[in-house]
Amino acid sequence: MKRGILFDLDGTLWDSALQVADSWALTLQERSDVTRKPSVEEIQSVMGKVTEEIADLLFPELSCEKRLEVIEDCLKQENAYILEHGGNLFEGAREVLEELKRRQYHLYIVSNCQVGYIEAFLTYYGLETYFDDYESYGRTRRPKGENIRLVADRNQLDLAVYVGDTQGDYEAAKAAGLPFIHARTGYGRIDGDIPAIDGLSQLAGLLEGFWKEA
Repeated sequence: MKRGILFDLDGTLWDSALQVADSWALTLQERSDVTRKPSVEEIQSVMGKVTEEIADLLFPELSCEKRLEVIEDCLKQENAYILEHGGNLFEGAREVLEELKRRQYHLYIVSNCQVGYIEAFLTYYGLETYFDDYESYGRTRRPKGENIRLVADRNQLDLAVYVGDTQGDYEAAKAAGLPFIHARTGYGRIDGDIPAIDGLSQLAGLLEGFWKEA
């Protein structure tokens, strides 16, 4: 029986909003067509959304074509910045991943980020060996629910669960036909009575007998 745990990234395994804001500020200071730099709070508010949504929300004053150009420029530089500076890995994350692997869970990441962002996260913290596979909106241009299903299917998982922090993550898990665990340390709240953790250290315990109860 192959059991998989699929993780969201931002707000679930780490918080990179400060580093993302810093990288965007460096990028935007070189552009004369953008007069405002998004704050850390604004970056946090769009974490988990796809590129086009982020562009619309953060730069509504620009034309559609221009805002997408600006976002793509920011995201390209963001990957390099994250690779060098990292983000804030949530407390106990590495130890939890080690424990889950010891319990023979297979681990994955599915995020709405751009290509290169998950890779930068894994490389900065040296976490590549913990994860069997990952997928992003930037690579497939598919909705998160489809990417969750894609990862579960191509890895031939018998049982799987998605762990995320926002309502969008919950809806994506439902669309993929997977149960959901809410990481309440992240950016969002969930409508409904959903299994939840208040820190990654609680995850292994919650998963004991999880599928019998789900």
